[in-house]
Amino acid sequence: MSSSSIRSFEYLESLPGTVFNRLYKQPSTALAIFRRMLPQLAKSFVMAMLYMSRPFPVADLDTWVRPGSRREQDTAIDLLERLQILKRTAEPNKPRSYVLTNPFAASLRQALTGGGNHKSFGVPSNTHVEDQVTIPQLDEFARMQWEGVLSYMVGSTGIGMNNEGANLSPSVKHLLQYGRLVEVRGRSVDITQDGFAFVLQEVNAQVWTILVLYLENAEELGMDRVDVLSFLFMLGSLELGQGYSKANLTETQLQMLLDLGDFGIIYQDTPDSDSYYPTRLATTLTSDAGALRSASAGFDTALRSSNDDKGFVVIETNYRIYAYTSSPLQIAILSLFTRLSTRYPNMVSGKMTRESVRRAISMGITGDQIIDFLYTHAHVQMRKNPTVLPPTVVDQIRLWQIEGERMKSTVGFLFKDFLSAAEYEGPCQYASDIGVLKWKNDVKRMFFVTRHEHVATYLKSQKEKRREGG
Repeated sequence: MSSSSIRSFEYLESLPGTVFNRLYKQPSTALAIFRRMLPQLAKSFVMAMLYMSRPFPVADLDTWVRPGSRREQDTAIDLLERLQILKRTAEPNKPRSYVLTNPFAASLRQALTGGGNHKSFGVPSNTHVEDQVTIPQLDEFARMQWEGVLSYMVGSTGIGMNNEGANLSPSVKHLLQYGRLVEVRGRSVDITQDGFAFVLQEVNAQVWTILVLYLENAEELGMDRVDVLSFLFMLGSLELGQGYSKANLTETQLQMLLDLGDFGIIYQDTPDSDSYYPTRLATTLTSDAGALRSASAGFDTALRSSNDDKGFVVIETNYRIYAYTSSPLQIAILSLFTRLSTRYPNMVSGKMTRESVRRAISMGITGDQIIDFLYTHAHVQMRKNPTVLPPTVVDQIRLWQIEGERMKSTVGFLFKDFLSAAEYEGPCQYASDIGVLKWKNDVKRMFFVTRHEHVATYLKSQKEKRREGG
């Protein structure tokens, strides 16, 4: 599951059952969740049961999975249950079985076979060909607006960035501050640690991060979050370059058109026009295609489908940096942790110093984030080296960070008091497999995780299996 999928999944997991019931009435939502948020094994289970008239016995499902893949099976079943796609049935004198929930199953069948008058995949507008907005125009609009958002976040560096006409509304600035991506002190805007991590993400993950913040803030704006979610999932199924009618949209969704336009996700000629156009940022919401890189390099990949996305940063063992770029956004990001000294039409140069790195760290940016940025954008000549980045530079960045940090705290949950080694090893390994394990002590049979829901569900399922087998 990609990072953007994880972000959206964590939000969906927190929703009550009544919201899922309303969401799954829309075929476009059911299809989007099936396509984007389910691993391959979970998709296989769903497709196997989609047209079954009877519940699927657990024993039969177990025969489909190799004995060595039981952990993947448990993870897939757990995910389907948490998304309320699958439920267990336990009728007297009948084996324990699984069944797909409705309306998810009905909506997915309708999405796959077509038919109906639900209009959940949008209604194409009847715009004349000569009045249609072209795909290059949509791409340029999306680029201008999205880079305007990133430029605002890193534009406090004082290099005189030009946002190329992007005009951020007060609601966009409020959302960035609400998500703690920036901190506003008077007239100064400072990027935070979370903000810098946001800039380093792939573009699709950045968009989903913003949209989840928008969802969390929706109720404060008096918006129906089911309408909001349904519209976002619908956008991922629309066709790039095709205009769509506003006639069947709710009041909440009409307001969303204005807000999403500020981010370059939706384009409208005017707020009063009868149609809207999804940009490439919208049509890739429910797709991992492209594996977009971070910052504007990733945006070039997203908007131009370029396979020639080369790095631009050269760093020497004396900490001097040469960046072959003319992008104000990339230069602004570099200036967060580099003392830039020279600027040419297609290159800037400078030096990483203790003061410049410590300044970035004081803003919440970590040494590992700086290293990740340099590695991601390393020039093609740098990639010919076995380690890409000079080890002395990597080590020194980390040393500059730990000068002021002797301890790092992590919020999470401690599992302990296991009665046997076998009882301890199963959930500990499961936590490691799903990426939530932070620390363990095999001797004391204790482990620490960042999220407890998955492990608790695993322990519960293992307890049920022992009860049935006992």
